[in-house]
Amino acid sequence: MKLKIDPYNLPEHIAVIMDGNGRWARKKGAERIFGHRNAIKAVRDITEGSAELGINFLTLYAFSTENWGRPKKEVNGLMKLLVSSIREEMETLVKNNVKLMTIGKVDSLPQSCQFELAEAIEETSTHTGLTLTLALSYSGREEIIDGIKNLSEDLIRGRIGIHSINSDTFASYLESSFLPDPELLIRTSGEMRISNFLLWQIAYTEIYITNKLWPDFRRNDLYEAIENFQKRERRFGKISEQVKS
Repeated sequence: MKLKIDPYNLPEHIAVIMDGNGRWARKKGAERIFGHRNAIKAVRDITEGSAELGINFLTLYAFSTENWGRPKKEVNGLMKLLVSSIREEMETLVKNNVKLMTIGKVDSLPQSCQFELAEAIEETSTHTGLTLTLALSYSGREEIIDGIKNLSEDLIRGRIGIHSINSDTFASYLESSFLPDPELLIRTSGEMRISNFLLWQIAYTEIYITNKLWPDFRRNDLYEAIENFQKRERRFGKISEQVKS
C-alpha cells in the first residue's frame, strides 16, 4: 500500500484524534486502561511510519482538558502510563530522529509527567526529522482564548497596532504557532466530531474518519488515509477550474 503513495504530495502535517481505546478494551472484556496500554503500539507504529515517509509534523490528541472529568482511577492510570511510555519510547524517538514537543496545559499534569516530558523534549531538541507533538490537557477553545489574551496585552502596551492584526498575526500568538496548519486530520473509531482539537488550525484541513479503533490502527491504515488525501482536490474556496489552471 505504501507504494501507491505519491511521495511528492505528502501532507506536511498530520493530526490524529486517537479514539476508541475504551471500546476496544470492553470488546476484550477488560477495563478501559487496558485499551490505553495497547494504544501505545499504535502510537509507535504511526510515529515510525510517518518518519519513514518523510512527514514533517505529526500531532496526537493524547488528553483533552475535558478528559480530567473521567473516573479518577482511569485518569491516574493514564498519567502513570504516560510516564512509563515516554521512558520506553525514547529509543524509538532517537532511532527515528524524532523531535518531541507538547501543547496544552502541561503544568496541570502530575510532576512526574512534567519531569519525563521535559527530559524527553530536551533530549530530542536537536533532532531534525519528524516533529511529534503531544496535545496534553489540551483545549482548542482555551488555546484561542489564551491567544486573544496575549495579543490584547501587546495591543494595550503598544507593541502592535490594531491595523496590523490579521489571521497570520493572531496565529503567531497561539501556543501551537510552531506548527503549520494540518493538511490531514485523522479520527479513529468512526466518531464524526472534532472534540475541541486545533479549532483555529483546521479551517481547511481534510478530515478522514475510520471505523477502526485506535489500538488497532497501524501504518497501513495511515497509508490508506494519506492515499485518500492525495485523491482529493483542495480548493480553499475556489472552484475546480481555478485550481486546475
